[in-house]
Amino acid sequence: MPLVEHLRELRNRVAKAMLAVVLASVVAAFFSQQLMDFLSSPVPKCPPGTSIADNTGGRCVVIAYQTVLSPFTSTVKVVMLAGLLAASPVWLYQLWAFVAPGLHKSEKRYTYYFAAVAVPLFAAGAYVAYLIMPVSVKVLISITPDVASNFVSLDDILDFTTRMVLVFGVAFELPLLLIMLNIAGVVTGKRMAGWWRGVIMGVFVFGAVATPSTDPFGMIALSGPMIVLYFIAVGVSILNDRRRARNNPDAELDDDEASSLDLTPEAVGAVEPVGATRGALPEQSSGQADGGRALGPGSYDDVT
Repeated sequence: MPLVEHLRELRNRVAKAMLAVVLASVVAAFFSQQLMDFLSSPVPKCPPGTSIADNTGGRCVVIAYQTVLSPFTSTVKVVMLAGLLAASPVWLYQLWAFVAPGLHKSEKRYTYYFAAVAVPLFAAGAYVAYLIMPVSVKVLISITPDVASNFVSLDDILDFTTRMVLVFGVAFELPLLLIMLNIAGVVTGKRMAGWWRGVIMGVFVFGAVATPSTDPFGMIALSGPMIVLYFIAVGVSILNDRRRARNNPDAELDDDEASSLDLTPEAVGAVEPVGATRGALPEQSSGQADGGRALGPGSYDDVT
């Protein structure tokens, strides 16, 4: 298709994706209260009627709105996020339908594998984040001195929950990225196995910096599964390298690296006797060689 047709198709697919998100958001608006309760459930909320004196020392949190527009903006944010997630099959399909015609059959196959593994890994990371959030929040509010109380905005809780889910979900995609690099021939499993010291150090640093909660429990909860998934990716890559080596022994060679050749000399067999050819030359057929010398049977002339 010409460029204008591609742009027109892109416009149509974006419009369909946005329509699906809007419709899903409208449906989610009827369940906004349940969604907000679900997202704020990891926070230990103070029971109704709790006074400021009873809320000192970080025992619980009072969820409050700090501005007049905060209830509206928080509800819109939650509804749009729920609509984006609920409509993800539609807009992901629209994205795939736009890109797929330009891919080869093998590229489509790898894309199917990538999607089939990426979605469960992201969901597992989000689930782990949701499990550790109550512990992380309790650790953070426990630092509150006895003379202070915790009044937290619902927007801050939603931002904290969203960042935890995104960080854990993306971090759990690390093994998939390594395996894809191995399949593409960029890095071998043996080389990845040699990085284990630096990877462990880097994963713990990433866990300390990336997690919104600065408590060590959140860092360990993120770093531990990442390290396990890293070694699983190394094992899968090593198995893939062995399969590739069986199919093609020269698969791991660089473009400018010569393949190994067997230069061992072979033994020379015994010399085979060769009989004289009679009548092959004019001189032999006439029985005379150069100079008029007679040629007998089995003799050779100068040419021979």
